Amino acid sequence: MPKLQGSEFWSHTLLGAGHLVAPMVDQSELAWRLLSRRHGAQLCYTPMLHSQVFVCDANYQKENLYCEVCPEDRPLIVQFCANDLEVFAQVALLAQNHCDAIGLNLGCPQMIAKRGHYGAFLQDEWNLLQRIILLAHEKLSVPVMCKICVFPEIDKTVRAPAVWKLAEEYLDIVREHPCPLSYVRAHLFKLWHHTLQVHQQLREELAKAKTLEGIAAVSQELKMWCQEEISRQEGAKPAGDLLFHWICHPYEGSKEKACGCSKQALEEEECGTKFLSKDKQKKQLRNPHQIFDPSLKPKYAKCDQCGNPKGNRCVFSLCRGCCKRRATKETADCPGHGLLFKTKLEKSLAWKGTQPELQEPQMATPCTPGGFSEVM
Repeated sequence: MPKLQGSEFWSHTLLGAGHLVAPMVDQSELAWRLLSRRHGAQLCYTPMLHSQVFVCDANYQKENLYCEVCPEDRPLIVQFCANDLEVFAQVALLAQNHCDAIGLNLGCPQMIAKRGHYGAFLQDEWNLLQRIILLAHEKLSVPVMCKICVFPEIDKTVRAPAVWKLAEEYLDIVREHPCPLSYVRAHLFKLWHHTLQVHQQLREELAKAKTLEGIAAVSQELKMWCQEEISRQEGAKPAGDLLFHWICHPYEGSKEKACGCSKQALEEEECGTKFLSKDKQKKQLRNPHQIFDPSLKPKYAKCDQCGNPKGNRCVFSLCRGCCKRRATKETADCPGHGLLFKTKLEKSLAWKGTQPELQEPQMATPCTPGGFSEVM
């Protein structure tokens, strides 16, 4: 069957999806995607996956994609961050049988994306992007898509259920499709965001919960507080144009965040402790000598292959992962990373050279007339 493109792909493969759930790093796991689909999402993405790690790490592949098959989790787009056309084509080939399309992330604004040279920090390099997309398009049997930053201003229209209903439903799905507890806690913090502004005493309890049932217990307590408040305010209207805090609705970040700037990026632009986040201000109180001003921090050189920080004493000028692959391939040493493949091989050969040669077993001679074989 020929590969569908454009409107045909959208209408036939993606079934004309109009309600999409954008990918999130580490928080677009299967349980969250299934909850989203139950409540109207027609197309979901996997979490943003790092292409360089996906190529090399079998566990990373299994945790994020090669897990149990879930037929209701379709249509699905697998999204990667990448800046190398060969690597992107390679990971796309590994993933194409598990999805309906491959996505290239050109929207991530975080500082880790800036250091790795991907996401939003790659979207102006049109020549490179054209080569990446064309090579993947030639090799894949599924289409290639790009997620880019757009900044539309639209009126907020919300019709959502009570927060605890979605929270309970999500927790039920997680029990069936387990995922890391950090993902669950992060989703619950976002679902209960407005309520936790009112009942702040439960914020710390939710943060400290160490089990799924512990998180569920905090969610149940929040539900109890909300239901008591509902009974007291029956018939009342929320102040201003806001919705009641127990109704699911989005919360808006700062104007700077809306334009795609991360908190860390803003902190780096506004040097000095005056503009540090509360968390970093607390850290500075505990350790006054710690440096938070990015202009004073040492600049790390990048790995020649993947763009991650390279080892300061690496003989190949690579990060540890790339260095290990090269040292293995070339049977070389890198003392800076503690990799001694050449030295170990030489020691092994020297040890074998000192051992006496093993004598090959002698074949028994034919039987003697007396019926006994003579063994040499």
